Amino acid sequence: MSEQQTLFLLSDGTGETAERMAMAALSQFRNRDIRLKRVSHVQTKTAAYEVLDEALKANGLVVFTIVNRELAQIVQDECSSLGLPCIDLITPLLIKMSEFIGRDPGETPDLLHGVNEAYFRRVEALEFTIKHDDGQDVRYLERADIVLAGISRTSKTPLSVYLAHRGWKVANVPLVFGIEPPAELFALPKERVAGLVIDPQRLAELRAARLRNLGQDPKLAYADYEKIEDELKFSKKLFRRQGWAVIDVTGKAVEETANEVLVRLNLK
Repeated sequence: MSEQQTLFLLSDGTGETAERMAMAALSQFRNRDIRLKRVSHVQTKTAAYEVLDEALKANGLVVFTIVNRELAQIVQDECSSLGLPCIDLITPLLIKMSEFIGRDPGETPDLLHGVNEAYFRRVEALEFTIKHDDGQDVRYLERADIVLAGISRTSKTPLSVYLAHRGWKVANVPLVFGIEPPAELFALPKERVAGLVIDPQRLAELRAARLRNLGQDPKLAYADYEKIEDELKFSKKLFRRQGWAVIDVTGKAVEETANEVLVRLNLK
C-alpha cells in the first residue's frame, strides 16, 4: 500500500475555491491515497509559517488562494526557501485580470464566497416561497421570514416572489370571507405578518379582468363590488385584531410595496 500524501490548502478566505480546484484535479488521479488538509482564514505571516512548517514535516504539497499580494509572496518565498512544492492558484489570474481591466484588485478575501452565499440564499428563499404560495403547507409557516395575508388579488404572489429574489423566505396565506384562517397563522409573532389591502374599486377591476381572461362572466360574485367590500372589511378587522402591519397595495409597484413591508416589519 502506498504511503498517504497530503495536500495543504491555504486560503485567507474560506478555502472553498482551493478545495474545489484540488478535487477537480485529483479526479484525474485514481487509486491514490491523498489527504486534503484545508486551512482557512490564513491572514498573518505567523499563521502561514505554522501551516508551512506542518506541510514540511508531512512532505506535502501546498496549494493556496491568497488574494493579499504581500502575504501570497511571503508564502511563495517561504516555500521556496524550505524546498516545499507549492502552487499559487489565484495571484497569476489576479495579475492578468488587473492588466486586462486596468485596475488593481481589491485584495478582499471571501468576496467570491460571499457572492455564492447570497446566491444560494436567494435560491433557497425562492424554493421555500414557491412551496408556500397561496396557503400551501401551512405546517411550516414558522420557518418563513415574512408571511403575507390577504384576500384574493391583493398581490400576494408577485410580492412574495419579489421578496424571495432578495433573499427572504416568504409564505402567503389567502383569506376567504366566512372561513377561519389556519391556526398556524395566528401562532406566528405579529412582527412577521403583513396584511395586504387594496381599494375596493381597483380590486373589482382586477377580478373582472381575471374572469375575462379565464373566459368567465366578469359579473360573477367574485368581482361584485359589495361582496369585495365585505371581504375587505373582514380582512381589515382581522388585521387590527391580530396587530399585524397593514399594507395598502393600491397603485403601487411591487418594489415599492416590498420596501414598505420590510420597513414595517423592521427588516430594513
